[in-house]
Amino acid sequence: QVRLVESGGGLVQAGGSLRLSCAASGRTSTINKYAMGWFRQAPGKEREFVTLISRSDSTSYADSVKGRFTISRDNAQNAVHLQMNSLKPEDTAVYYCAANPIAATTFPSQYAYWGQGTQVTVSS
Repeated sequence: QVRLVESGGGLVQAGGSLRLSCAASGRTSTINKYAMGWFRQAPGKEREFVTLISRSDSTSYADSVKGRFTISRDNAQNAVHLQMNSLKPEDTAVYYCAANPIAATTFPSQYAYWGQGTQVTVSS
């Protein structure tokens, strides 16, 4: 019903920036109908919440990224973006976007649709 594709990951030195994008497609994938979240998973660790934007464009951030990351929605492009500044080595992970048609939540289990992930590697 909805397909999500992340892009923009890569290798960057500590203190640098990356901009991730998540494009949605499908017959029922109008992005303004979904709360959209970004999650990340580092090797050997659980998938964790990073940020979300609700259907009314309210945003929430994990404490570890607050002030450095910004989530935004572009309805014209049917996409969400994650601007990541002042990156740290501990930000290294696979980043996933996810869509929730019901409500905004920080729990990965509540999201029905996921992208394939994009690797972000931050070197010290």
